[in-house]
Amino acid sequence: MLWSPHQLYNEEPFDLEKHLEEAILEVAPALFGKNRIYLDVKKKIGVKGGTRNIPDGYLLDLASSKDPRLYVVEVELSGKDPLKHIAVQILEFSLSFMTTPLVVKRAIKSALSENPDAVKYCQEYALANGFDNVDILLERMILGKDLDGKDRFRALVIIDDLSEELEEVLHNRFRFPVEILVLQRFSTTSGDRLYSFEPFLEDVSGPPVTGTGMAPLDPADIDTIVVPALEDGFNEAFLNENRWYQIRIHSSMIPRIKYIAAYRVAPESAITHIAEVKSIEQYMDTSKYIVYFTKPAETIGPIRLLPGGQVKALRSPRYTSRARLLSAQDLDHAF
Repeated sequence: MLWSPHQLYNEEPFDLEKHLEEAILEVAPALFGKNRIYLDVKKKIGVKGGTRNIPDGYLLDLASSKDPRLYVVEVELSGKDPLKHIAVQILEFSLSFMTTPLVVKRAIKSALSENPDAVKYCQEYALANGFDNVDILLERMILGKDLDGKDRFRALVIIDDLSEELEEVLHNRFRFPVEILVLQRFSTTSGDRLYSFEPFLEDVSGPPVTGTGMAPLDPADIDTIVVPALEDGFNEAFLNENRWYQIRIHSSMIPRIKYIAAYRVAPESAITHIAEVKSIEQYMDTSKYIVYFTKPAETIGPIRLLPGGQVKALRSPRYTSRARLLSAQDLDHAF
């Protein structure tokens, strides 16, 4: 339920998958953010006589000038026993993606051709970032390795409800990144609607802080995760055990994380320590992770919360770079 003094919104579950797909198109600009293009295209990929399937769409992620990325999208309702179905679908998508990359490229080019604004944006991105044309840009996004040395395949699951079991499977049972978006619908008795969601990778490439004179951080330059820490846990685990646990980390970001920094909550309200990451491992049988340090954390800053600043006190992990932290005057300059 969502409540305001003027309206009461009750959850309105999606009856059919196509209704969820329609909602995705309606909220797409806010759901995916700037510099991303969602293609609602259903074309079969895979080898004839072998594994063939039809993704629900593709997301072109052009938020980084150095590392454009492509996500194969699976849209699913939680009421359809999604655990087995989604896992099988994503595995089959990955096999088709690897065996028929040029089929994937043709599907994307065909979808782009129906969207002149998307074509123009891709052309401008290609020319501005060293790609001769959109063809070469798409090949970069589909073929070979990315900047992290990983295969190019990535999946994005959009679902109306997410169980801990499904989240754990999607995050930890595949050798490729799987991102998840939960989109829910609420409505009044008169038919007014609201949608609830967390924008795609908002904590990775959120809006830059204005007035700092700093350029936005390219997602390809991210190498640090900043975690909020209560004092007892900070002293016990971060300082004495050289580790931090039960962290939610985007699976597509794990290869990039080389450092972990601690934001100590009030009354400290500052980033005060940073440590080099030795390994990132699954935390028990959950969708969260435990981070082990190479050596004890070093003191930095303090990089304090700025009263009235644009960056608020951290309540969940955020991403930045070690270089930006070491030069930051306050929290507004840290991200």
